[in-house]
Amino acid sequence: MAKYTILTPAGASFTTQGGGYDYEMEALEGLDAEIVECPATEEGFIAAAPKADAVYAKGMKFNAAMINALSRCRHIALGTVGVDYVDVAAATAKGIPVTNCPDTFIEEVADHAMMLLLAAHRRCVEQDRMVREGRWGEGRPQLLTVPRLMGQTLGFIGFGRVARATARRAKAFGLHMKAYDPYVEELTLSALGVEPASLSEVLSTADFVSMHLPDTPETRGFLKEHHFRQMKKNAIFVTTGRGPTVNEAALVKALEEKWIAGAGLDVFEIEPTRQDNPLHRMPHIILSPHNASASSRFDPARKRRVGQELALTLQGKWPLSCVNPTVLEKSSLRRWQPYSMERGPNS
Repeated sequence: MAKYTILTPAGASFTTQGGGYDYEMEALEGLDAEIVECPATEEGFIAAAPKADAVYAKGMKFNAAMINALSRCRHIALGTVGVDYVDVAAATAKGIPVTNCPDTFIEEVADHAMMLLLAAHRRCVEQDRMVREGRWGEGRPQLLTVPRLMGQTLGFIGFGRVARATARRAKAFGLHMKAYDPYVEELTLSALGVEPASLSEVLSTADFVSMHLPDTPETRGFLKEHHFRQMKKNAIFVTTGRGPTVNEAALVKALEEKWIAGAGLDVFEIEPTRQDNPLHRMPHIILSPHNASASSRFDPARKRRVGQELALTLQGKWPLSCVNPTVLEKSSLRRWQPYSMERGPNS
């Protein structure tokens, strides 16, 4: 029996093929650690929880009861940016650090956000259908009503890593940029050519509004009907963050009643979307199935990062990216990183 047991629910996360744990084990080699699967149910996890030195959280929700069943766990590791499927408050109360992968596939999501913006602006899906359906002559007249991209305003709600990477891309298209994020200092925005703004200013002046908030108790249902009413009639709404941060009924109403002109959506309030979702029937909308982060490097990169974080904590060291860093000072883990603003807990 190995010295360290890393408990994880059976089955794959995001991928359908599974593929074992070779990537995760690269960093764990030589530490006498093993990844042990348990049933992907609350009862199955709780039964196995007492033997876990660490948890590889994937494939299901991890509630307070499951976390409270962990008696010797020193780390809960996630292979995603979002941490909404783990009760972080319960883990914090238990003194267990929770890590994510905050910088592993930022570029892919930024690419996708820019793709949704451009595709919605230039009516790509509608134009494609015109060609396929023999309506060639309708294409140019439609675009003759669309303003050129250069000089328009892109407004960000939330200005974390993905928004910043998107801003670097948008700058090349000649977009003026504004951002609302009360947790980011103004110098971070201005260094990227982005103007600090209030939420109402972003909503009322932007031709494109790009949503980047994480799913937390504070942000759930953040954008409501009165926010969409503030937006310009020609505005296009883009989101690659988390679906529950937007009141989807309000978004549907805004599109149906033409308060805004269109949308590019990668995330939804309920996923997968139901086939009777009104968004499916709307012409001037680009939809994708919450896959903005996907690329050929997605699985190897995030799985290796999980292994690296687990290896650090099992060796008694602070992890790289802790979403509840207040637990670290009180833990038996020791700080080893330099005091850099770009690296370390919660970076």
